[in-house]
Amino acid sequence: MNTELQAVIEYMERERGIDRETMLEAVESALITASRKSEYAKDHLRVSIDRKTFKIQAWASVTVVGGFPADDSEISLLDARQIKEDAEVGDEIEREVEPQQFGRIAAQTAKQAILHRIRVAEKDKIFDEHKDRIGDIATGTIRRFERNDVIVDLGVGEGILGARERVPTEEYRVNDRIRCYVVNVTNPPSGPQIILSRSHPNFVRRLFELEVAEIAQGVVEIKGVAREAGFRSKVAVWCHDPKVDPVGACVGMRGIRVNNIRRELGMEKIDIIRYHPDIATYITNALQPAVLSKVLVDEATQTVKVMVHPEQLSLAIGKKGQNARLTAKLTGWKVDIEREEVELNFEEKVAKAIETLAAIPGISEEQAIALVQNGFLTLEGIMAAESDDLADAEVIDAMTAKKIKVSAETYYEKTYGSAEKDL
Repeated sequence: MNTELQAVIEYMERERGIDRETMLEAVESALITASRKSEYAKDHLRVSIDRKTFKIQAWASVTVVGGFPADDSEISLLDARQIKEDAEVGDEIEREVEPQQFGRIAAQTAKQAILHRIRVAEKDKIFDEHKDRIGDIATGTIRRFERNDVIVDLGVGEGILGARERVPTEEYRVNDRIRCYVVNVTNPPSGPQIILSRSHPNFVRRLFELEVAEIAQGVVEIKGVAREAGFRSKVAVWCHDPKVDPVGACVGMRGIRVNNIRRELGMEKIDIIRYHPDIATYITNALQPAVLSKVLVDEATQTVKVMVHPEQLSLAIGKKGQNARLTAKLTGWKVDIEREEVELNFEEKVAKAIETLAAIPGISEEQAIALVQNGFLTLEGIMAAESDDLADAEVIDAMTAKKIKVSAETYYEKTYGSAEKDL
């Protein structure tokens, strides 16, 4: 029994999880490779390892000759018939050779070949372990940083969390436990690569599938996910059963389900909206909490024009355009948000004119009221008028009227450039 070989095989099987048969085949192949540097450097060599005793046996293919053998590739007829009784001159038979005769160089070659085959077996094991996990969530430990990449130990193999797949608001430290989305698994000659991501929109989708039982059961369906990693995500959900509220199912009692997901994402904001097959209704739901005045759909250009009240404009667009961008990503339509022009009544026009004039340095609110009452509603109107026209017996005297006119001209120059007046 080859106890040394048995010990190595059992250790590799136990510690590295490599299949025993794979390793034994690697050893057999390595010994054949090593034989090419020995006195049996012929292509006709067969090596076999007993699966129970680990005994190594080798057979060389030789040609039967009638006379004295010229070299190790030949065997006399007398010797051949001791191996095979019906051997005849010209036959090819196998003769057992001692593995010890391979020599020191052969042994070293075998060692290198075995190590190479073991590395190949390890790589194949890693690839086989993860090739069917694309689209799943993997949990691991951060081991090190290589340039801008984070290397994550997944137990069997290591994953790569690249710079583009990281969340800009997150910090990563060695030995931190981390969950990632498996984007892709490849097997190039250099070894298997497991590409991970924490910024991928489908990471949010998979977290909801794990957290919300109704989604896992197929009762609630996620129709779309749009994400700006670290800041905000929009998730559109739908349910064919009118008795089930898809949004409520995802939020959970007192928000427990969505908050569990937000904690995993570093408290990233998540908008859960109700999907609708009608694009106008879908856009309306996606832009909540903004209240829309009008939604115009252009099927030809896949564009939706949204009109909102001026007070709702900033809410509809969102911080740095985030709400509008995510809505466009979620629906796949171009979204144009415009302010709705609101027609003011007479009282509102008067109040707006007073507010505008009172904002000009040098004009008080009392003076602005007097000017508006006398028919001067705009800055341009004050600049075009004569000082005497601005005077009002109760509030504005001739001197004050001149000061107001100068203030108006100065404000216009600072705001719009040089004043152009028709005198």
